[in-house]
Amino acid sequence: MTKKLISVLMSTLNSEKTIDESINSILSQDYGNFEFLIVDDGSTDQTFNIIEKYAKRDKRIKIFNNSRNIGLTKSLNKLLDKAKGDVIARQDADDISFHNRFSFQLDYLNDTGLKIVTTRATIRDTYKKIPKYSHFFPNKLMMRYKNPFIHGTLMMDNSVMKTVGGYDENFYYAQDYKLYKDCYEAGYRISILNKVLYELNMENNISSKNKKEQNITLIVQEKILFHNFYFIFYTPIN
Repeated sequence: MTKKLISVLMSTLNSEKTIDESINSILSQDYGNFEFLIVDDGSTDQTFNIIEKYAKRDKRIKIFNNSRNIGLTKSLNKLLDKAKGDVIARQDADDISFHNRFSFQLDYLNDTGLKIVTTRATIRDTYKKIPKYSHFFPNKLMMRYKNPFIHGTLMMDNSVMKTVGGYDENFYYAQDYKLYKDCYEAGYRISILNKVLYELNMENNISSKNKKEQNITLIVQEKILFHNFYFIFYTPIN
């Protein structure tokens, strides 16, 4: 049986302090059939030079350079256009994937027939694991209150990504939330593995730096959802 090719997507900006660990966590995966697409989104430090060093050592790494900063959403779509894999996986430039992350997630997709899976993670230098697991509320329902999925742990069939049209570039922040919403609306289920397969670095990452902007985006989105719900169930039929 031919092994599925995984396209790993990473967009990075001024990550010279963390990108070594992050790249090495992918190169040390026990599942080796992947291409590693990395775009430098206008870094002003040594990030691009570090990426080049790794690309010379490992042909699975394909690097791209934005002449100016265009943001995470557009950068990821740029990589999606280049991706050749059967499966898309995410990795953030300040986080670490455990060595068996890819094999575990891929086995889960193959065994269940599902198309999208994320995992739990541990927060660096703490004992905290997220998301806090609950068997009482479906993930789709939890989306009404918060984003229960960790973007860096995402793995999904490329066919699904193409069906939903990639990331919505109207969302500069919370682009992952919009992607999950689009997947649900297209009829796909998103699963969270109870197993911890990822380490999050919460210091100066996009979520912590732009939490206010992300929350505003989510609030607006929820107002739209509530309006649609009210319209469907409470508008009288003449």
